Amino acid sequence: MPRTRRGPVEEGAEIIAEIRSWAQRHPGAFDIAVAAALCVLAVLTTTMAEPPRIVRRPPPAAAAVAVLACAALLLRRTHPRLTVTMATGSTAVLGALGPSHGYEFGSTLTGPVMAALASLAWRTDGRTAARCSAAAAAVLLATSVLWSPGEPQLRPDQVGLAAVTLLPAAVADALRSRRDYVTAVEARAEMAEHTREEEARRRVGAERMRIARELHDVVAHHITLAHAQAATADYLLATRPDAAAEVTGSLTATLTAALGELKATVGLLREHDDPAGSTEPAPGLAQLSDLLASFESVGLTVTLTREGEARPLSPGVGLTAYRITQEALTNVSKHALTTTAAVHLHYTADRLTLTVTDDGPAPAFPPSRGVAGYGYGLIGMRERAHAVGGHLHAHPRGGAGFEVRAELPTRTAPGPPPTALRDAP
Repeated sequence: MPRTRRGPVEEGAEIIAEIRSWAQRHPGAFDIAVAAALCVLAVLTTTMAEPPRIVRRPPPAAAAVAVLACAALLLRRTHPRLTVTMATGSTAVLGALGPSHGYEFGSTLTGPVMAALASLAWRTDGRTAARCSAAAAAVLLATSVLWSPGEPQLRPDQVGLAAVTLLPAAVADALRSRRDYVTAVEARAEMAEHTREEEARRRVGAERMRIARELHDVVAHHITLAHAQAATADYLLATRPDAAAEVTGSLTATLTAALGELKATVGLLREHDDPAGSTEPAPGLAQLSDLLASFESVGLTVTLTREGEARPLSPGVGLTAYRITQEALTNVSKHALTTTAAVHLHYTADRLTLTVTDDGPAPAFPPSRGVAGYGYGLIGMRERAHAVGGHLHAHPRGGAGFEVRAELPTRTAPGPPPTALRDAP
């Protein structure tokens, strides 16, 4: 396949890229090459006259000053300000020697100053580069005026000399600004990516916590009931087989309900657009009677009382009230050593106060401590109440019993969207 012929622009860009790559790999050698090239150009200029032709040998004094001006460029990476000062001063002296040695003070002599200013603009801020560039241009302009052939005078070519001296610094400053802009954009992009990752981790952690609370409430409630029913059936099996069979039937119903709720909870892990996901409504206070009846099968009689006009609750608040009642009664059946409990619902204009009490012995441990099977339930209840803008208090009652009181708004507080509150804490 024949090679495509490249134009001058493509070839020039390739050459520049190769030079830039070599300069990055060998910075010291690049500086020496630049300084040597500018030194040769400056020394050659001192041998010429108008029209451009070589008419003399390089004046020793002028050659020495040109070498000094170019040698200063070797310090441009570590001492850019000192480099500008040395190059400007040496070039001014070189220009002042021009009339006495017969050469013109032109732009070919200011190469070291232009290189030094460009390096300064690349490595410092714009204000520093502007000040140093203006000072260098003023020094060179004053030199060309004061040491011009004949009487001191300001000519257009002298103003042009100062302007040309400022050009490389302006270009370098623009490139530095672009470099800083690109760096800032990359830093913002990296920060945004980091923020997205942190937000994703936070959301995953919150979702894991929510699912853990939901599984705890479902499993703890039904397993407690199933354990009590199985123990009762085993006790009655020898003496009262009919009663044992009835309890076994209740055990089967309890396990069936447990499997159903576990299936619904695990369904929360599906994607929202998964058509196979669970579409059953979340439980609320409408299912409270069935919940209380399930505890009667294990010997816990629960009394339900209401005060105030019942008000419709948002799905999130209704689920929260149901789960708090479920967890509180589960704790009563496991820890309270009593056969009775009470649930009281108090409605006001904008708040529902849910109270669960029992008359069993006071617990021998602080409820805030993570006692096995107890502490996680209280933590989950508090998190659920806080998630909908409410509060939960749990404490022993005077001489006997325990009380759990949840104050919940009748409407979900501003926060997660309704879809997130379906089984939210």
